[in-house]
Amino acid sequence: MVGERFAELHRQEGVFVMANAWDAGTARLLTEAGFPALGTTSAGLAHALGRPDGANAVSREETLANAAAIAAATHLPVSADLESGFGATPEEVARTIRLAASAGLAGGSVEDSTGRAEDPVRPLAEAVERVAAAAEAARSLETPFVLTARAENFLHGRPDLADTVRRLRAYAEAGADVLFAPGLPDADAVRMVVTAVDRPVNVLAGGAGPRLTVAELGALGVRRISVGSALSRTALAAAHAAARRILTDGTFDFGDVPSVREVNATLVGQVTAG
Repeated sequence: MVGERFAELHRQEGVFVMANAWDAGTARLLTEAGFPALGTTSAGLAHALGRPDGANAVSREETLANAAAIAAATHLPVSADLESGFGATPEEVARTIRLAASAGLAGGSVEDSTGRAEDPVRPLAEAVERVAAAAEAARSLETPFVLTARAENFLHGRPDLADTVRRLRAYAEAGADVLFAPGLPDADAVRMVVTAVDRPVNVLAGGAGPRLTVAELGALGVRRISVGSALSRTALAAAHAAARRILTDGTFDFGDVPSVREVNATLVGQVTAG
């Protein structure tokens, strides 16, 4: 079962990379590439819908429908970016976890951000209550569900490492299986988080943080690496650059792009003309 396989990845020695898909097609592409697990990306989904990320602009229903499509497209465990849990109350956060499991997901993350620019991070006590509700819901499921709790300080202009560690410890005590503080600025900060907590730590690669390799992050004690929206932003950047060349140069040089036949073979296992 995918939930147990996902949990086992976190118990094994060493580090693994969880690539983030934003639709069924990219899920199949990343599965074929050989990753052991996949995540979703709230930013990748929001941008595909033409909306901003982190502003409560995508609904729970849209998020779970996207995550379900990704899970159905791969045999790999999938962990969903559930933003702040899609609810004003802990009970609604718990409901989100149960719905995520019903959608075929092996795990999910709940963050302590609010989506409000004027007040971006929840008070600690409120955030802990929400993580505890999510953890209780996860434990009540018939199949394993890996709950990741995220401390969002560094993504919202609050570079307070001591408070971030305090939050992560509190989330672990509340029942989180994996801890995640996106935006950590350097290797020293990563090392401090890893050594300060007693749960597997996920680190975000491809963001504004340090450009550390898989081996370097593994040596720091990181158990899981995710790439967030980096791959979706890479795809958008490539499309935008190609579009600009058409308009400015009048050329159609798209680089080393696979044919439709090749994409068909990769994504759906069929060789058809296009």
